[in-house]
Amino acid sequence: MTTRPPSNRSEDLYRRALRVLPGGVSRNTVLRKPHPIYAAHASGSRITDVEGIERIDFANNMTALIHGHGHPEIVAAVTEQLQRGTAHTFANEVEVRFAELLCDRVESFDRIRFVNSGTEAVMCALKVARAFTGRPKIAKAEGTYHGTYDYAEVSQTSAPDNWGDLDKPSSIPVAQGTPASVLADVVVVPFNDIERSIEILDRHADEIACVLLDVMPHRAGLCPAEPAYVQALRDWTLRNAALLVNDEVITFRNGYGGSQQNYGLTPDITALGKIIGGGFPVGAVAGRADVMSTLDPNSDAYRISHSGTFSANPMTLTAGLVAMDLFTESEVRRLNALGQLARDGISDVIKRRGAPASVTGSGSLFRIHMKSEAPSNYRESYPTADEARRSRIFFNALLDSGIALIYSCTGAVSTPMGESEIDYLVDAVDRALGIV
Repeated sequence: MTTRPPSNRSEDLYRRALRVLPGGVSRNTVLRKPHPIYAAHASGSRITDVEGIERIDFANNMTALIHGHGHPEIVAAVTEQLQRGTAHTFANEVEVRFAELLCDRVESFDRIRFVNSGTEAVMCALKVARAFTGRPKIAKAEGTYHGTYDYAEVSQTSAPDNWGDLDKPSSIPVAQGTPASVLADVVVVPFNDIERSIEILDRHADEIACVLLDVMPHRAGLCPAEPAYVQALRDWTLRNAALLVNDEVITFRNGYGGSQQNYGLTPDITALGKIIGGGFPVGAVAGRADVMSTLDPNSDAYRISHSGTFSANPMTLTAGLVAMDLFTESEVRRLNALGQLARDGISDVIKRRGAPASVTGSGSLFRIHMKSEAPSNYRESYPTADEARRSRIFFNALLDSGIALIYSCTGAVSTPMGESEIDYLVDAVDRALGIV
């Protein structure tokens, strides 16, 4: 890693940004004190900021960059497409080719529609579920992030002073001014708790259009779902004529056919994003043919008018097609093995130091908690004030050691990485734990 005394360029940029951007940023996830880090350039697994400091990038734009930065095959393909046009009001051949690739790759994908973000994919999936079932309510796990759609974001930031009893978690708004009617139509269940979840779902069985599930929700602790929990939710939806919507915006990287393949899960609808865009903004909704027919103007089942100016634009889909072609079964296995190497190495360091910390995750993802016991759900993962303070110190110590993680101390392995990057990470974690 390249390190040198920082200049004042980031501070100057942030001062300018505060005059024109709320909070000085367009996404809160890049905020840090005293100012954000501003990127200058990136290549492969490395990212260099405007002060000239290089780091290994385990953040990978919130897990979206499966091939790191500037993969030459993706760059070549989008450069060629750039010369042919970035977007237009015609359909594209690459849309057909990419849809064929994804539908061939994942058993539960009969049909697919492309959109522009994971948030939009989840929003569309929930609308499809309501249209198909004729029911108004959705169910989701407490603390889980599914984008910024009003219904999907309920209770993603609930806290001990408002989250309510575990037998009946409260529907808590994220945005002030969220209509009470939105909260009333979101049923919140405790993640990884079969008995309580089923009891809550049963109270609303005739009203629930779908259960929205992420099998390893990042904001809820990056805690893998227990297979029995996943199966219990699936069985409940089948018994009660509701749909299972699987949010694979983050977890699709963990299996050749997504994490659903690892769980033996066949959801009715899947929401996609992040890695399928090859570094460009993307989302997609895929699922059963009869369910997806609600989006088909040529079908008698047509119930939703759906479009989007930049949906299926050829730049994104060209990048995505190359990215997913490159993400072969052997590469999925290799990255998952590197992820396990990282989790094992971090766990060994924690044990050797006797540090009050733990690690969660699976596949090519990991998250480090300032908790002695690894959490299994949102409430267990919720940090105390002291844990949050220690986590900030730890995060900053890793930045100083040349490691970039997501703000929650979450990391994502990318294909330019090998064992040397994991070794560097584990050594940096060892040093950082020594000061927290």
